[in-house]
Amino acid sequence: MGVFSQEGYQLRLEWGPEGVTALRDCDVLVIVDVLSFTTSVDLVVGNGGQVRPSEWRPESGRTLRPASLVDATGLVELPSPNGSNLCALAARTGRHVLAACLRNAEAVARRAAELGETIGVVPGGERWGLDVLRSGPREFGPLRPCVEDYLGAGAVLAALDGKASAEALLAVTAFRNTDVAAAVRECGSGQELIHGGHAADVDLAVEIGVSAAVPVLVDGVLRESA
Repeated sequence: MGVFSQEGYQLRLEWGPEGVTALRDCDVLVIVDVLSFTTSVDLVVGNGGQVRPSEWRPESGRTLRPASLVDATGLVELPSPNGSNLCALAARTGRHVLAACLRNAEAVARRAAELGETIGVVPGGERWGLDVLRSGPREFGPLRPCVEDYLGAGAVLAALDGKASAEALLAVTAFRNTDVAAAVRECGSGQELIHGGHAADVDLAVEIGVSAAVPVLVDGVLRESA
């Protein structure tokens, strides 16, 4: 990927599936999908459970609901059009793969620093033309960079020390200089969920630093880091 791999920097950021490919040489890859995959993962793993990322099919009508997972334990299968797909892609790199959101960003950052020197943070983004609130055979459109995942990535990177790329530094600046909860609620993704009757999911997602859970992907399952 040449210059787009951000070689020479310990802390890096790039978006979506292409971002995983660009940052595949990092020691650690951190996947961020705040609304709602990695928030859901944090809730389940924080309860001592495990999450198996599974394929999301638009026609199934299955969507993620963090508010329904507050008390979830055991092994939970979670579909996602972004976060779960990125976990699978990241796993194929052979690197350490962690899942982060605003709730557990600091805890994940600490563990990532223990696992390696170069850390690639991959905000998942959303997809144009994809309606996660309704069933229907909708095609995945091009990636839509989104406020919530950029701020989630910035929260992870802000808790790390090291030489950061320009992409990573800008995310840190955004996180440190933004009313994060207000921005997530007011952005397109937050408004989509709130207007769809899922404000409780957004409320859970904007809680910053409330979780010590560190989900790590092992044999296709996200579980608490050893």
